[in-house]
Amino acid sequence: MSFLQLKAVEKVFGNQRVIKGIDLTIEKGEFVVFVGPSGCGKSTLLRLIAGLTDIDGGSMELDGRDITKLASSKRDLAMVFQSYALYPHMSVYDNMSFALRLANENKKVIDDKVQRAAQILNLTAYLQRTPKELSGGQRQRVAIGRAIVRAPKVFLFDEPLSNLDAALRGQTRVEIANLHRSLGATTIYVTHDQVEAMTLADRVVVLRDGSIEQVGSPLDLYDRPANRFVAQFIGMPQMNVIDVADMPGLRSAVGALNAPDGFIGVRPENVLLRNAGEGTIKGEVELVESLGADTLIHTSLGDGAKAGVQIVARQNTRTTLRPGDAVGMDIAPSSYHLFNRQGLTVAHPS
Repeated sequence: MSFLQLKAVEKVFGNQRVIKGIDLTIEKGEFVVFVGPSGCGKSTLLRLIAGLTDIDGGSMELDGRDITKLASSKRDLAMVFQSYALYPHMSVYDNMSFALRLANENKKVIDDKVQRAAQILNLTAYLQRTPKELSGGQRQRVAIGRAIVRAPKVFLFDEPLSNLDAALRGQTRVEIANLHRSLGATTIYVTHDQVEAMTLADRVVVLRDGSIEQVGSPLDLYDRPANRFVAQFIGMPQMNVIDVADMPGLRSAVGALNAPDGFIGVRPENVLLRNAGEGTIKGEVELVESLGADTLIHTSLGDGAKAGVQIVARQNTRTTLRPGDAVGMDIAPSSYHLFNRQGLTVAHPS
């Protein structure tokens, strides 16, 4: 039996179905990430699991127990919010122990749990400080510590890194991954950042318009996307997807002469730059993004392509190319994806 199971879960606001019959199973100890564009329903789905929003259809079971109608406090879940939600007048120790004190837990047990969580999160030296004396990253660790001391069956994270700067996001992401491994806890994590999804998750749930588009490991979704939406959402920079009608010669350039009418997708790292006059595709450089370890070259395509058709190449070497330079390109053998007019995948790289 699955540890957490969602069956045909629905949510309606007014006349709008924002969660459309979600079926999902999560195993004990898994780290599952909900990802998708703004408005896709990922935070709403998390709130339904947490019991902060009522379900309008379907059911949920946790560890063999029906929790569909249970109050949030009875579900044995702990949620970490984007906004930290710390009590400003309380010390770190009091913030972390608050839920246990409300439950009239033994003082010795409370102290042991808080001290252990503080040690795990490197907060021992800050236990007597108030939130205003902490950095953003430290505040987020306090919010995580408050969840840890409750020893819940499932940890729920709602975009916990959104308020942090880039350096702290990376550092805290690593801390969350290490925390998950050390606790072995079941974790559901919501983010719009696909880098977080790819680096943290055992499985990624891609959502769009209140429905699940695909569920799988990060590399499964990257290598074998179910449709054009997933293909372009997972991966940075996103997959190049070109309408066959906008560049008829692309079929022969990628070696897909029998490709059906629709779209051809190629990851930027599979676009191979050549000197001007070489390669099977001609283009002109429009923009060069020098990122240090990587270089992204944006080109507009010529040689029979519709005006405005672009392709991005990614390489791990630096370049002397400048906007306006002519270039040639090849597509790495057997590296293309094919999508039909409805956006469904009809072929993956061999």
